[in-house]
Amino acid sequence: MTLNADIFKAYDIRGLYGSEIDGELAEQIGRAFARVLASLSGKPTADLSVALAHDMRLSAPALAARYRDGLTAEGVHVLDAGQAATEVCYYLVGSNRLDGGLICTASHNPASYTGAKLIGEGALALSGDTGIKEVYRKIEAGLGKAPGGGTYETVDWHDGYAKAILEFVDPSAIKGLRVVLDGGNGMAGPTIGPLLERMDLELVEAYWQPDGNFPDHEPNPLLAENREFIIAKVREEQADLGIAFDGDADRCFFFDERGEFIDGDFLTALLAESLLAAHPGEAILYDVRASRAVADTVEAAGGTAYRNRVGHAFFKRRMREEGSLFGGEVSGHYYFRDFYCADSGTIPALLMLQLCARAGKPVSELLARFRERYFISGEINSEVAGPDAKMAEIAAHYSDAEQDTLDGISIDYPDWHFNVRSSNTEPLLRMCLESLVSHEDMERRRDEVLELIRN
Repeated sequence: MTLNADIFKAYDIRGLYGSEIDGELAEQIGRAFARVLASLSGKPTADLSVALAHDMRLSAPALAARYRDGLTAEGVHVLDAGQAATEVCYYLVGSNRLDGGLICTASHNPASYTGAKLIGEGALALSGDTGIKEVYRKIEAGLGKAPGGGTYETVDWHDGYAKAILEFVDPSAIKGLRVVLDGGNGMAGPTIGPLLERMDLELVEAYWQPDGNFPDHEPNPLLAENREFIIAKVREEQADLGIAFDGDADRCFFFDERGEFIDGDFLTALLAESLLAAHPGEAILYDVRASRAVADTVEAAGGTAYRNRVGHAFFKRRMREEGSLFGGEVSGHYYFRDFYCADSGTIPALLMLQLCARAGKPVSELLARFRERYFISGEINSEVAGPDAKMAEIAAHYSDAEQDTLDGISIDYPDWHFNVRSSNTEPLLRMCLESLVSHEDMERRRDEVLELIRN
């Protein structure tokens, strides 16, 4: 199999099983990753300890064994958690002060994909600029003979992980709610399921057992077609809340009692406000695509809001720099300082359940103040031949606006704004726009910007 540089992406390694990633390459990735960790830590590979886990994909157990073979071939001691959610790997690295971790997963991608998320010391995810591309370069240059000498042990993470997660909420306060859960046949069921069963909730579980065939829908709730089931089920069951998870369970998505999707910006604002009530004056991180609802809510609650580049590696690094309590992305990633600045699908789900139970009112009422003031387009993709040239054209067209290039280009007017970013993997521009005037004004502005992008 020919080594394909394109699978070494900005945030992880991801490609088609068999044609782009196979067992041989997985072993080489394990070896190269060990050497990258050695460079980052200043330790010889024989002194490294690394967590390993895999998701529910059909290829995952065999590939995880090959990643482990590669790590041990370089002398690394591996703590093998078996099948587990991505956040469990973060927990193992952080709580055990390991040198790194590797989770064999393709996150929300279709069943034919596989991959790996790479984690450094302190549960800090590696990015293309901080290790992933170096893994590729080491494999491309040739790894030579392996020194050997590594070892591995299996670890049971369940009790320690549960204890750490439940410290974020008062379990006795989470009660009296009817909740629809869509696990997407991913890792949510065995991860958050045992915690929810301890609470006084009526749970309607769907696609809750891991199954790499994904018999109903792909585990990507960001796509509208994958939300159809949970929207209908929330309405049918007259539930108080719906929660859907992606494949490796590091993201969760929420639906109110009417089945309406709760945008990630509004969810970030709600969670930030709730957390600031218990931790006043803290810093909160949000991404460049987000509604002004986030910054407005954080500042009203006495916190400090910081905008950031999109992407988990960038969020985790910035959270450490700012000492941020919490960070949220439009895409459904939520980060917690007290969880090693890592993202979790379980913690926000529990926090939202606690918030709803304590509020004692429909979720739609909690969101009304956002939905009535902030009118957002959601992320819209456009195929563009020359993304950089098009963004320069956008900057020139809106030259009278406040602009910044923290991530793509952000255009800000007093009563509306938008961000346009290039995709890391495709010839696409991604646009998010918001009006503070009306839904109709948002649509008019949205269509104006899209016409400029697409023509």
